[in-house]
Amino acid sequence: MKKYLSSSKYIDCEHPHITALASELSNGINDEIEIAKKCFEWVRDEIKHSVDYKMNPVTCKASDVLKYKTGYCYAKSHLLAALLRANNIPAGLCYQRLILAEEDGPYCLHGLNAVYLKKYGWYRIDARGNKKGIDAQFCPPVERLAFSTFGNYEADLPEIWSEPLRVIIEALTNYNDYAVLYENLPDIELIKT
Repeated sequence: MKKYLSSSKYIDCEHPHITALASELSNGINDEIEIAKKCFEWVRDEIKHSVDYKMNPVTCKASDVLKYKTGYCYAKSHLLAALLRANNIPAGLCYQRLILAEEDGPYCLHGLNAVYLKKYGWYRIDARGNKKGIDAQFCPPVERLAFSTFGNYEADLPEIWSEPLRVIIEALTNYNDYAVLYENLPDIELIKT
């Protein structure tokens, strides 16, 4: 579990602003499930999704997401992982591959988290941000994610990463405008066997 509790360049859970917020969110709470829920709901509700709110800058590092209060799903997952880790709750990163448009548009990755809860084990949560048609919730052991996967080329990728995928970092650091990034969202090809 050590790697799911570690601080790093993009999940900088030892940054003073991250540790201060993590402490504030867990103040007076001894139950890890309640702390995880508070962290999840704070990121989901207080950090604006870059596309929904048409906001810049494009953020990547957890502390920058907190500073600017905006981020794509990937960046929001970095902040949530950092807050959970700062509260000594193991957290990782997960991805889904989704179709961007209703029918035959391009595919892209969607970022979310997995948190390790002693009572349930690994549990996926999605702090992307709710809006009409999206209602992600924290209600273990039931998953209530922002998106479901359908079709041959959409998928829930089963891995739980301790660090963001390189393709995610490249996308978030190579584009400085949310609209330009939206036209160049990261994706990976699925290998069908």
